[in-house]
This record gives sequence, structure tokens and C-alpha cells, in this order.
Amino acid sequence: MTEDHIDGNAAGGALSDVFAVDLTAATGQCSSCAQSLALAEALLYTQAPGLIARCPGCEEVVFRLVRGPGRAWLDMRGMTCVQFELADS
Repeated sequence: MTEDHIDGNAAGGALSDVFAVDLTAATGQCSSCAQSLALAEALLYTQAPGLIARCPGCEEVVFRLVRGPGRAWLDMRGMTCVQFELADS
């Protein structure tokens, strides 16, 4: 695999359009290798019709985010879970 990626922090703006919390600070577990990672640690590829994030351990896809006019598609099947902090109510 070539070094044509940036880190997952670059997905912060696009993810904030969909979620009220900063998901780059969220942690998850890769469904392929079980590595725990912050979404900001993912290897983010932008040369596609959307954002593709890969696990830094095994390079399997952990999430895909595609945006269109007035909508977004988020596929997170590459993560077994995602944990993020919520503000106390």
C-alpha cells in the first residue's frame, strides 16, 4: 500500500455534519484485527468518492463516509464498536 493517506483527524469536519459529538476523539475496535484505536488514528484516504478510513494495524477498512446533496452515508461495519464521551446533562 502506498503512503497516499492522511490521518483520521481530517474527517472531523465531515463527521461533525452528521454527529453532534467529535467522533475523531472516539475510540473503537477494528473488526478485523481487534486493535483498539481512536478514529483520529485511522489512515484516511480521500482519493475516492468519499472518505475511506483504514485501521493503522491491519489496513482493513474501518469506516466509509460519502456525502451527497443534503445527505450522507456512513458505513462503520469495519468496527465492532465505537465509544465516545457525551456532555453531562
